[in-house]
Amino acid sequence: MPAHTAPLTPETTMAEVQRRVPGARRALFAAYHIGGCQSCGFGDDETLAEVCERNEGLPVETVIAQLEAAAEHDRAIQIDPAELKAKLDAGTEVRLLDIRSREEFDAVQIPGSQLLTTELQSEAFGAWPPDTEAVIVCHTGERALDAAAFFIGHGLGRTRALAGGIDAFAGVCEPPLPRYRIELESAGQA
Repeated sequence: MPAHTAPLTPETTMAEVQRRVPGARRALFAAYHIGGCQSCGFGDDETLAEVCERNEGLPVETVIAQLEAAAEHDRAIQIDPAELKAKLDAGTEVRLLDIRSREEFDAVQIPGSQLLTTELQSEAFGAWPPDTEAVIVCHTGERALDAAAFFIGHGLGRTRALAGGIDAFAGVCEPPLPRYRIELESAGQA
């Protein structure tokens, strides 16, 4: 956990767990088959202790340790926007793979990035050398963590996730790049 973040406790809500450990759902599913589907899901207002209790009485402290290890792993595969900018400015060959929607990509992108399509993903897994340096870009950095873990699991071990996503990159490194917010309509609205 980052130094400025309070440690997880048995009473931490699952919403807070996911805020503090963006890869929490992936980590819980991989270790305990919790949260990956409707039958093993959890509510945002449930506490970590409640989720552990209804999943065969898992020891909460063990689950917290697993989440902390996952957070550390996620930090290790992230690249800071300033570090990426320095690499790009130095001419380092980095494959920038953008996993946002076509509309988001068309509206704003880091120069040199490619929209990740099924075809490009197949090419990456089948033809790129294992030491290819790649950076996954999303809007805020959360989805990029899952995608980077997926690429690493498929043999591209130098894949990283852009911490804070294109939003952080635009704010810190490229103020001329437009920033945006995604607003979702509630189910009841037309």
